[in-house]
Amino acid sequence: MPRAVVFDEIGAPDVLYLIDEPLPEPAAGEVRVRIEAFGVNPVEQMMRSGAYPAPFPLPRARIGLEGTGRIDALGADVVGLAVGDPVIIAAVPQMHVNGVYAEYTTVPAASVIPRPAELDAVGAAAFWTAHATAYGALVESAGLRPGDRLLINSGSSAVGLAALGIARQLGVTAIAVTRHSAKREALLAAGAESVVATDRDELPVGTVDLVLDTVRGPGLARLAAAARMGGTLISVGWSDPRPPTYPSGLVTMMNYMGLRHTTNPDVLRRIAAFLGAGLRCGTLQPTVDRVFALDEVVAAHEYLEKGQHFGKIVVTV
Repeated sequence: MPRAVVFDEIGAPDVLYLIDEPLPEPAAGEVRVRIEAFGVNPVEQMMRSGAYPAPFPLPRARIGLEGTGRIDALGADVVGLAVGDPVIIAAVPQMHVNGVYAEYTTVPAASVIPRPAELDAVGAAAFWTAHATAYGALVESAGLRPGDRLLINSGSSAVGLAALGIARQLGVTAIAVTRHSAKREALLAAGAESVVATDRDELPVGTVDLVLDTVRGPGLARLAAAARMGGTLISVGWSDPRPPTYPSGLVTMMNYMGLRHTTNPDVLRRIAAFLGAGLRCGTLQPTVDRVFALDEVVAAHEYLEKGQHFGKIVVTV
């Protein structure tokens, strides 16, 4: 029987465990995907640890929103896809039901896109969610334009590194923020014009057009102060569970939820076209920090919690 990762209670990484489950059958309009690799994301850490903003039932909750593999079966009324097609799962609306930490999952056919030829399974698992989130937040929501100045908080995260590539593709000046000076050279090599290492440096004040934040928490107001009057701060994550401090009304505040775009066929098509072009010309690429096996999923979450990775943690199936 195929295996899947589930958890019965909120807690530390060791609440995750593998079970055998019946092979899921795709319903009408769905496909079954044989998973080859999946990315490990902060939102899954939040779900497992109790910080996830939406309720979900326990026990036996599945987990995981980013994966890649090959179509294994088609439900009724699915057209344009075939068994064996390599795909990226672009959206998992209910990951407690069909999360991708598994050998197989079923998802709506509209939630998969062709896997670009430039990406193998590990690269694809590290690429989509970070880049789709960064593009959706920066371009579709915040209207980032060539010539803008962009400050990227948590620049060494997968979303931060994706934002650096997207800034380079658009002709945007990007400043990366990190807590660790040791990451400065790697961030410069990844495309940052400059790096603010908060263990040594002060954040700029009133100089950028747009701030991309993945943290929130008490430092939000100080981060927003980097934006010019009339600038924008857009938050795409909640890695700091503490209550945020909000700035004055001189900066536009936005919150971004990726499912709003990845479940919209028109926006999904634009995202895939932009990211595909970036892959083909080399301005966009996945950054893989470390790869684990499926039976090492607890170790993968323990590694995520250390917060020292540079890019994406990937699990192969």
